[in-house]
Amino acid sequence: MTKILKDVRVVEMGTYITGPAAGMHLADLGADVVKVERPETGDPFRAFKGGLYSPHYQTYNRNKRSIALDTGKAEDLAVFHDLIAGSDVFIQNFRPGVAERLGAGHEELQRINPRLVYCAITGFGQSGPARDRPAFDTVAQAASAYLRLLTPPANPRVIGPAIADAVTGHYAALGIVAALLERSKTGKGRRLDISMLEAMCHFNLDSFTHFFSVGEVMGPLSRPMVSQSYTFACSDRKWIAIHLSSPTKFWEGLMASIGRTDLLTDPRFAERPDRIRHQQELIDIMTPIFATKTRSEWCDILLANEVPHSPAYESDEALEDPQAKHLQIAIEAEHPTMGAFKTVRAPYSFDGQPELDVLPPPTLDEHGAEIRAELARRKAG
Repeated sequence: MTKILKDVRVVEMGTYITGPAAGMHLADLGADVVKVERPETGDPFRAFKGGLYSPHYQTYNRNKRSIALDTGKAEDLAVFHDLIAGSDVFIQNFRPGVAERLGAGHEELQRINPRLVYCAITGFGQSGPARDRPAFDTVAQAASAYLRLLTPPANPRVIGPAIADAVTGHYAALGIVAALLERSKTGKGRRLDISMLEAMCHFNLDSFTHFFSVGEVMGPLSRPMVSQSYTFACSDRKWIAIHLSSPTKFWEGLMASIGRTDLLTDPRFAERPDRIRHQQELIDIMTPIFATKTRSEWCDILLANEVPHSPAYESDEALEDPQAKHLQIAIEAEHPTMGAFKTVRAPYSFDGQPELDVLPPPTLDEHGAEIRAELARRKAG
């Protein structure tokens, strides 16, 4: 596949998820992403499960190069600034004021390179009463009212992946690409500020729109009731998921699949608003029915009746599905010292060609000498 951003160099001074995720999205599109890390320890995510190559770190750092720099030392700061001088994008996700102490503040880097697109990711923004509060994924989910849409109301506890971190990184990458597009016309860089709070509030737009429009405060069951979504355990203890949405034909197909066409005329379920109000009763009826056959058997039946469904896979099953294999979603490469690396490819296919090549996440300072040599050649030339 053509690497769309192959002529773009990104310097990422990111840790944990938001900054590295933004860098990864650009790297997946072909950008040369240089990850600047502290000597000896690097990105703290490296050591989350011991060593310096944890699965947490691997997730967000493929397709990058690593250089270790201590910008508190004049020599390393000079290398960092040389790197900035020839780059297009800088990404950091520190609390306000930290980048300035590291010699990586916006004004300083913009003086070195006026064309630089500078992206600063924070938890709560660059100003305001919460600007200095520490923030991680759960904090941002909670502050944006998103957490309440995922949390079981009867037994509150945090569940699910780091959505706020990943979403913020995605929004940051989108903003960076927009700024690069503008720079191609103006020749000038931009400062992009994005906070986890702002990103998650936008991601939670549907919930806020319902509140603004009709005064509804959505809960964890609001969306699945309206969309008529279900998950059932089958006889083999595997799960299946169904999403009917609004077309009547899917509701009729589901009733034909479970052999309960009599429910089509039941006044509790006759119309979609009725089914929304009485969803729990429908679940109570269908739960024991789905427990009578295996997941595979139900998939065949639902497919024959054109009911939107899927096996509710776990991560060790999903990429073995024939469609996932056909799309070549799982890709792999070999790191010279860390061995086999397997990951999920970027979802883009340009001109019908997916990107199947991937660079394994770098070891700490793996490309330090290489990058220093490149900078020396650039200065000499």
